[in-house]
Amino acid sequence: MALYAISDLHLSFGTDKPMDVFPGWDNYTERLEKNWEAVVKPEDTVVIAGDISWAMKLEEAQADFSYIDRLPGHKLILKGNHDLWWSTRSKLENFFTACGFSTISIIHNSAVRVGALAVCGSRGWLYNPQTAQDMKIVNREVGRLEASLQAGEKLGGIPVAFLHYPPVYDNACCDEIFEVLKKHNVSDCYFGHIHGSQAAKRAVIGEYRGIRMHLISCDYLSFCPLLVRE
Repeated sequence: MALYAISDLHLSFGTDKPMDVFPGWDNYTERLEKNWEAVVKPEDTVVIAGDISWAMKLEEAQADFSYIDRLPGHKLILKGNHDLWWSTRSKLENFFTACGFSTISIIHNSAVRVGALAVCGSRGWLYNPQTAQDMKIVNREVGRLEASLQAGEKLGGIPVAFLHYPPVYDNACCDEIFEVLKKHNVSDCYFGHIHGSQAAKRAVIGEYRGIRMHLISCDYLSFCPLLVRE
């Protein structure tokens, strides 16, 4: 029972916003499906850390979730900045049940035990707060991350954090989020949002102040889920 991670699928089966127009994204859904099926077994779990679908409304995302549900393994999803279809937990869970999507669960103020690990996370935020609006968003995300990590502690296991936004980017650290990670003894943090080889160089990949940082955007991973733990 292995744990994998990936983010930024940017699916658009129900909307007209194909990612194939960007360099390196040609036939990416076919490539992702092939790579996913080559490494992920039905008993495994895959965290999808945001920017899952371009849909504006939940109903428009049905074809995208149908694609995800058909892939092997159980999927734990987090919200990204482009996931405008995201609704309340009850509405999402009712939607998945009504559509017969049995392999998708939500990480939102919550955690899931996968083997020896406690999977935790939130959307996060990109920069150190500069405005009152930034601070409002940071405080909200700090609260959600705190709630998730507390839930993980109750489950036991080693806490692993998944964020959509990188906590450190362009030499700017979102200290409030980073301190929550340190407080709960998180040693590995996985994040997405960042695309392209040049953008990836601006995020910290590797150890930063005692926490190992991992970029899991699907184009950075060549459209193949990254193994977190066997």
